[in-house]
Amino acid sequence: MLLQHAAAAGTHPLSGTIAEWVWLLPLLPLLGFVINGLASLLSASHLGPDDPSLAHGPHGADGHAPHDGADAHGAHGDDHHPVVRHRYATLASIVGPAVLALSFALALAIFLAMRGAGEMASPFVQTYFSWMPVGDLQVDAAFQLDQLSMVMVLIITGVGTLIHIFSVGYMQDDPGYPRYFAYLNLFVFFMLLLVLGANYPLLFIGWEGVGLCSYLLIGFWFSEKANADAGKKAFIVNRIGDFGFLIAMFLLFANLGTLSFTGVQAGAASLGFGGVLVTTICLFLFLGCTGKSAQIPLYVWLPDAMAGPTPVSALIHAATMVTAGVYLIARSNFLFSLAPVASLVVVLIGALTALFAASIGLKQWDIKKVLAYSTVSQLGYMFVGVGSGAYVAGIFHLMTHAFFKALLFLGSGSVIFAMHRAYHHTHNHDDAQDMRNMGGLARYMKVTWVLMWIATLAISGVPFFSGFFSKDEILGGVFLRARESTLAEAHLFGIPGSYILYLCYVIGLAAAFMTAVYMTRMMIYTFHGPNRTGDREREHLAEAPWVMTGPLVVLGILSAVGGWFNLPKLIPFGPLGGLEHWLEPVVGESTLRVTNGVLPEASHGLELALVVAAVAIGLLGIFYAYSQLKPDRLVPKREAPGEEGFARVLNNKWYVDEAYDKAIVQPVVSTSRGLLWRGVDTGLIDGVMVTGSQKLAQVVGWAGSQLQSGQVGTYAWVLVIGVLAVIGAFTLR
Repeated sequence: MLLQHAAAAGTHPLSGTIAEWVWLLPLLPLLGFVINGLASLLSASHLGPDDPSLAHGPHGADGHAPHDGADAHGAHGDDHHPVVRHRYATLASIVGPAVLALSFALALAIFLAMRGAGEMASPFVQTYFSWMPVGDLQVDAAFQLDQLSMVMVLIITGVGTLIHIFSVGYMQDDPGYPRYFAYLNLFVFFMLLLVLGANYPLLFIGWEGVGLCSYLLIGFWFSEKANADAGKKAFIVNRIGDFGFLIAMFLLFANLGTLSFTGVQAGAASLGFGGVLVTTICLFLFLGCTGKSAQIPLYVWLPDAMAGPTPVSALIHAATMVTAGVYLIARSNFLFSLAPVASLVVVLIGALTALFAASIGLKQWDIKKVLAYSTVSQLGYMFVGVGSGAYVAGIFHLMTHAFFKALLFLGSGSVIFAMHRAYHHTHNHDDAQDMRNMGGLARYMKVTWVLMWIATLAISGVPFFSGFFSKDEILGGVFLRARESTLAEAHLFGIPGSYILYLCYVIGLAAAFMTAVYMTRMMIYTFHGPNRTGDREREHLAEAPWVMTGPLVVLGILSAVGGWFNLPKLIPFGPLGGLEHWLEPVVGESTLRVTNGVLPEASHGLELALVVAAVAIGLLGIFYAYSQLKPDRLVPKREAPGEEGFARVLNNKWYVDEAYDKAIVQPVVSTSRGLLWRGVDTGLIDGVMVTGSQKLAQVVGWAGSQLQSGQVGTYAWVLVIGVLAVIGAFTLR
């Protein structure tokens, strides 16, 4: 179909440039999904032998190889040892990463075109066709290209490409190899649709699409109930949040008559500053964010997402799905800047989530679970940033987090890969993801060890790694806005906003301390001290192949220097505020609205004190972990005693899942089983309507059969009685 540009596109600086090929960005991964999906279907649709059981050999009836190392709670997805490569593995290995690499190359070209176009005060919108022309509802299939969407596209395609390349080595022998890459490509397609959509409904399609793909990828090894249940949990919990997103869109259309970003931004002022309506809309939008980006109370699905392959965890946690909520608030900055009470709620929930998840991470033994709760915690920081009106700081941390969290997850994948390989050689069934079975791996995996320490220092906020700059900018931003901003002047539950912001700053420091502790704990128990893998297994421990280690090196460089994309004024050299200047056309006006027209600036002494406090907290956490943890006293998981006291509470995640199960899941199941199933379905529908109508028909049929005896004498007597009755009725009056 011919491209139909928006009315202003002809005069836009990007008109006539490669930016007009923006539609190809999501189309490339969609093409990869089609090719890999067909390869997966073709391999599954073939005629088998007369005895179907012969077609599966050692893999079992479902074609999946048995998992080794399953623990008492069900097998982990990474416990997977197939023996035969898929016949279309080579095709999938080429197509899967190639479409992402091409999409990233195109994104770089468009980025350079945007840089060369000079000041871009308005977004570049391309309309392809009218999608929902229904009365007053006019929704177009259109893409919007601006500075914010460009940052997201570069992160998604860049980090996504590295994860796809890593997957070639990690998943190489999996029997569902093309299916895996088909899902992975589809995931990226929907995420690109989410960040490029020019209106809320198109964003919502991508929003729902990444939810679908998370279900497919988390439950990728669906033959095991634990994995399938984890996928269903992610899908259901996200549906709760999505309800809020839908309500927000209904309210926007009902009051503004449009759902395009440009239209809503133009009419947002009519909603009034601090009014009930705009506050309600923002709170419903944030409800959607708590589901997609795993914030209290809907965070419970994300740790269970570890059931999927490790590269999936990296893609979900670092570059795609969980960042969608942060992006939605940054994209809707023109609404949230008008709703200080809703923004305070975002900041408070973000800070509490950061602290709560960090506390759980302190006592997790599964290396991927540690990183999962770390993601939940770091997302809390991002919401503190975008909620407080420091939109650039929130997006900045989203970017640096994508670098070091992808590195941490892929690094843990390399560790798990090495552990599985060692266990596979010795036919050991111990848990390859439990840190109590590791230790001393630095001697066998030096590259992974160094790179994961870079990521650990970055997430801990150690100068001058990437996380230091972004996390410090968020903490400094919320502190300064507690002194002067519309949020500080607002009240939440009768409490002044300034008090809440100062509290969130303190909570942020506490979460930063815990982050440094649990990340250092993970590194010490995994790479330092004596090795606990086993004497025979130790001989087979080695670095992962370079197709897996290569992406780690690239991410290690970005984790080390990624903070230089937005250096603060305190640094007297380098590109100062690069990301801030880049995003100013998108979020600048809203930022000033939050800060009452003047950007908050601290004195040199105060700024230095804030930086020193953040750095000291991180270093103190690292030092505390080193001084308190004794890896030489740790024993393998099979010999380890159970947790006791408060450590048991943290190990069991504050028993939130159990509380949800008793307070929500079991009552719903009991009501469904007792009232809906036994009462309505079995009792009313089956018992009364179906079985009852059957019994009624039988009774009527029996009564009729009694009147048809076939005896002529009986019929004569009935006729006589009937005649006498009629005569009597007319004569006896």
